[in-house]
Amino acid sequence: MRHILCFGNPLHGDDGFGVAVYQRLARLPLPENLRIFDAGTPGLAALLLFQGCDEAIIVDAGAPAGEPGRLGRPLPETVMAEASLAGHGMGVGYLLHALAALPEPMPRIQIVTAEIAAATPFQPGLSVAAARAVDETVALLSPYFLNHTA
Repeated sequence: MRHILCFGNPLHGDDGFGVAVYQRLARLPLPENLRIFDAGTPGLAALLLFQGCDEAIIVDAGAPAGEPGRLGRPLPETVMAEASLAGHGMGVGYLLHALAALPEPMPRIQIVTAEIAAATPFQPGLSVAAARAVDETVALLSPYFLNHTA
């Protein structure tokens, strides 16, 4: 079983990237071996979304670094070592640390990020660059929706 967990806050500008990806993916027919989740902002409650899967794909906004919209595929170990993006609370890194501490085996983790221009509190809507990254991320993940037996 594979889970796609889309993190973000759509009320904070580009921080809604993950939620926008979720909304697009939710319109596609799901194969039996795939579940998608609007995971909101990272917190310990999200640990439940990792249960019952062999692989988890995390979709989240990446910190601004000068190239808004650029997709990244950071390793879980790298994300665990980073400070969280403002507005993310404890962040995905903290969540992965907590997941690793559980007695159950940790699923394989993949991470897809889109660099954002800024998280703008209480200003809903994505920038043009983040919206373009939503399209690219949906295209990147679409093979998981086409493969009904993997």
